[in-house]
Amino acid sequence: MPPPPKKAFPLRIEPALWAALERSAAADLRSVNAEIECLLREALQRRGIKLAPPEQRPRGRPPAKDKQ
Repeated sequence: MPPPPKKAFPLRIEPALWAALERSAAADLRSVNAEIECLLREALQRRGIKLAPPEQRPRGRPPAKDKQ
């Protein structure tokens, strides 16, 4: 079952902030988008806003199909 689509949202951001996000994302081995999502979740959690945990995506290679 495919995951539900994510909401696309255009974001205007200062170049210095973008550069800091890129460095932080690289240090955590994430994309900038994933880093922004993580930071937003952390900020909401600090404010006491509860969210459902993010959907876990399968990792690694897909299972090999049987050759017949």
